[in-house]
Amino acid sequence: WAAWKTYLGRPDTDRIRCMAMDRIGNALFENRRPEEALRVFEASLAWKKRYWPHNEEIFLIAQANLAASLFALGRHDEALILMRELYARRVAIS
Repeated sequence: WAAWKTYLGRPDTDRIRCMAMDRIGNALFENRRPEEALRVFEASLAWKKRYWPHNEEIFLIAQANLAASLFALGRHDEALILMRELYARRVAIS
């Protein structure tokens, strides 16, 4: 979290700040802390919806992160729903 303070002063619309939040979520997930990662990924997705509503690619990545965290927490049904949505959206844009 100390690294997050480096980016906290940047505007909410700053992409580097957004990437830093995602990196924190990824680090938590990689260190077997999926519950904390899930909260970060949920906040990140909400942030992206607010500031970059037309960027489909970042939504797909954010939802994949959420699905992975849900799966790691044993919430397989919720993860499967998200993964099916992701697959359908990927097919639609390709």
